[in-house]
Amino acid sequence: MAEIRVHKLHKAFGAFTAVRESTFTVADGQFFCLLGPSGCGKTTTLRMIAGLELPTSGTILLGGEDVTFKQASGRDIAFVFQLFALYPHMNVRANIAYPLRAQGMARAEVRRRVEEAAHTLRIGHLLDKPVSGLSSGDRQRVALGRAIVREPLAFLMDEPLGALDAEFRELMCGELRGLHDRLGATTVYVTHDQLEAMSMADAIAVMNQGVIEQLGAPQEIYDRPASLFVADFIGSPSMNLLPFSGRLARGARAVQLENAELAVPELREDGAEGELVLGVRPEHVRFDDASRLRATVVETEYLGTTQIATLTTAGGASLKARLPSALPVRPGEQVGLALRGERLSLFERASGRALRTSLHDAEAARG
Repeated sequence: MAEIRVHKLHKAFGAFTAVRESTFTVADGQFFCLLGPSGCGKTTTLRMIAGLELPTSGTILLGGEDVTFKQASGRDIAFVFQLFALYPHMNVRANIAYPLRAQGMARAEVRRRVEEAAHTLRIGHLLDKPVSGLSSGDRQRVALGRAIVREPLAFLMDEPLGALDAEFRELMCGELRGLHDRLGATTVYVTHDQLEAMSMADAIAVMNQGVIEQLGAPQEIYDRPASLFVADFIGSPSMNLLPFSGRLARGARAVQLENAELAVPELREDGAEGELVLGVRPEHVRFDDASRLRATVVETEYLGTTQIATLTTAGGASLKARLPSALPVRPGEQVGLALRGERLSLFERASGRALRTSLHDAEAARG
C-alpha cells in the first residue's frame, strides 16, 4: 500500500469551482474519509485521485510518484462505485476475476486470488452463482472482491453503501472497517453520512463548497469543530448554536447569554466585537433549577436509554438536550439549564470560524 499526498488541488468547470486548493495526506494504511453534503466537491476530489478527472492545478502523489496527469490506467488503484458496476451476464467468480484476466494473469494465480478474496469477504459459497440473483449486500461484497484481488496501492470508494438499507449499511460499516484492518489497505472513502465516517475513519476531511473546512480525527472534529458549518453538520442531533452579542477578550472565562453568565473555556485570542455564537453538544445540556438560563420544554423524543428534549429559551433560542430516559420531562415545563463549561465552543458569526480556547490547547496536548 502507499501514502497519498494531495497539494493545492483545484478543479474548475468553467466559472464553477468544484474543489478549491485542497491539501491533505492519507498515510500508508490509513482509512481516510471525505465527508460533506451533496455537491461539496468530495466525489470530484476522489475522481481526480483516481485519474477519472484531471485537475485544473495542484499535484497528486501516489506512493511518492507524481500521478497528477496520468490516466486512470496508469495508477495502481482500485475504485469501488456506489452502484456496484457488476457485469450481469457473468457469475460471481467471473466478475471478481475480470480485472486479473484483463491483465493476462495466469489462470492458476487468478483462481488463487479470487478464492482468497471470496474467503476474506465470506462469499465463497456464492462464487458460481449469477450476480443478478444476489442481495444488495452480497453484490457490494462482489464489487469489493473485484477491487481487492488486484492488490492495488490504494482503494478509492465512492459512497459504496449508499444503495443499501439503513440496517444493512450499519452492518457493512463494521465489515468494511474489518476488511480494511485485515488488508492493511490505504483507503479513501467518500460519504455524505457522518455516522459512516465517524464509525470507520482514522481521519476525516469535512468539505463544504469545494473547501476542506476541517481535517482531523473523528473525536477531534466532534469535540472541537473548526467552523459553524462543521459544528452544525457533525452530530445527531447537531451542536446547539446559541447566538449572543458582545466582545470577548483574551483571558475571558465567561459569556453573557440572555440574563445568565455562563462559564466557558478560557479564551486564548481576542474575538471580534459583535455577533458571536456559543456552541454546546446536546449531551452537555442538563437541567438545573438554580440556573438563571430558563427554557420551556417543547417536545421530547424517546430513544431507549436516552431522550432528546427540544427546548426554547426565554430569549427565543432553540436547542436540544440529550437526557436519561428515566428523567421526567413534560412538554410545557419550565426548566433551568446548565451547560458544561469545559465542553463549550465559541464562534464568530460573520466569519464562521471557531475562537481558540483552553479546550483546544488541553486536548491538543493529550492527542
